[in-house]
Amino acid sequence: MAQAASAAARTVILTVDDDPGVSRAVARDLRRRYGESYRIVRAESGDSAMEALRELKLRGDLVAVIMADYRMPEMNGIEFLEQALDVYPGARRVLLTAYADTSAAIDAINVIDLDHYLLKPWDPPEEKLYPVLDDLLEAWRTSDYRPVPSTKVVGHRWSARSSEVREFLARNQVPYRWYSVDTPEGQRLLAAARQTGERLPLVVTPDGTPLLEPEEPELASHVGLATTPTAEFYDLIVIGGGPAGLGAALYGASEGLRTLLVERSATGGQAGQSSRIENYLGFPDGVSGAQLTDRARRQAKKFGAEILTAREVSSLEVNGAARIVRFSDLPAISAHSVILATGVTYRQLDAPGLKELTGCGVFYGSALTEAPACSGQDVYIVGGANSAGQAAMYLARGAKSVTVLVRGESLSASMSHYLIQQIAEAPNISVRTRTVVEAAHGTDHLEQLTLRDMDTGHTELVDAQWLFVFIGAAPLTDWLEGTVLRDEHGFILTGPDMTCDGQPPRDWELERPPYHLETNVPGVFVAGDARAESAKRVASAVGEGAMAVMLVHRYLEQS
Repeated sequence: MAQAASAAARTVILTVDDDPGVSRAVARDLRRRYGESYRIVRAESGDSAMEALRELKLRGDLVAVIMADYRMPEMNGIEFLEQALDVYPGARRVLLTAYADTSAAIDAINVIDLDHYLLKPWDPPEEKLYPVLDDLLEAWRTSDYRPVPSTKVVGHRWSARSSEVREFLARNQVPYRWYSVDTPEGQRLLAAARQTGERLPLVVTPDGTPLLEPEEPELASHVGLATTPTAEFYDLIVIGGGPAGLGAALYGASEGLRTLLVERSATGGQAGQSSRIENYLGFPDGVSGAQLTDRARRQAKKFGAEILTAREVSSLEVNGAARIVRFSDLPAISAHSVILATGVTYRQLDAPGLKELTGCGVFYGSALTEAPACSGQDVYIVGGANSAGQAAMYLARGAKSVTVLVRGESLSASMSHYLIQQIAEAPNISVRTRTVVEAAHGTDHLEQLTLRDMDTGHTELVDAQWLFVFIGAAPLTDWLEGTVLRDEHGFILTGPDMTCDGQPPRDWELERPPYHLETNVPGVFVAGDARAESAKRVASAVGEGAMAVMLVHRYLEQS
């Protein structure tokens, strides 16, 4: 039984009999033989046994054998096993019956694919019960009963919200298994959660809780991500969890500052969505954005940084020496200093049909999550910077073809040379310059694109189910209106960029000028892509995060 113990730590043997005495006797005999390796669950009615099976299904537990008494009121053993088959089709099914009912048991072999029937009583169990169950358990262990990750998602392939949930879980390194609503297992999970599939996605959390169309804070709290701060006041609050924010949190915590990082969606930012970063120092063979993000997050937490996920900051206020951070759905928290590392987001394409099909074939970023479904198909990418090039190379591994659409004359103006070379050598990647998307077409998902040549004005209708957009950078700084100075594009001004003829901003109250990464609010700093004139590279963002912490120390020493 050692093999069973290692392979089936949470595996269940379920028995149901309406006679309490018989039910206890069955459970007693089963525990005596299999209790160390399997969990024995007993029920005294078909309804209560079905409820137990649904709960086990939602929790992701495995059921190896189901034993049911034939003569039960309201729902006999055959009827129960037929329903149980819909929940756990791989479980071995045993009918407990008296000699007079053997004909019914034999008929059940054909009706519900019964694996065995046992005549009551089965004394001694060493001769009449255990050998039968040993064979059934061995057959079950060698079958395709594989356990699935704790979190399960049931959704529709062309559902924008389903795509968002999958992206959120993937970027936060939460293992999950995806089930399309039209698959048998997807239907079984819906039935176990007593849902019809009209509202999706359904997320089943590790403890078996079903969540219907969950918002990110609710989802985060159920899959083990921290969503509420543990204190009301910190030395440093970092807003944004991209490379700059993670770098700031790591260095702040490692240098003794009580540090909180707040991320509205998932740590990593745009870099976290990159399939491969090949020009980051120390990784000669390249590293995926997800790997780099995971290492940085674990490193920051090792030094004591606190990380909140799925929380969006709504405003920043100044109250004396305190910098107050407010949320839309949480009490405000305060700190001596704040580092703004909110990064940027991809700009939206403005063309008919694109908004309606976002998440249904049109994606902004998301190449990693959606890549498996693109296998053998034609894929279009809009954008000419490194993120677009990295996505093209990644998707080309499985796609039939990848077409990169660029407004400019070439890729050289915005893409690194090494990526341009790789794209040129890839046989299934083509680049169309001076080409834009004029419109997107489809009912419930993307079906076609209208492309326009910017020089000739000629349009072309092409078949397409996948469009990935990586254009421009819009800073996530609107919530800072009226507090922090920004340029005409929304990027935050700092240090010398705020000065006029060497003079600090008009509302600057300190005798010293603002530090290099400091905003017009003393003690509030900026790092990474949200800063005006930033380099828009992972290495520079991490460096600015570290530099901002050094300036935080200088500010705290002089306050």
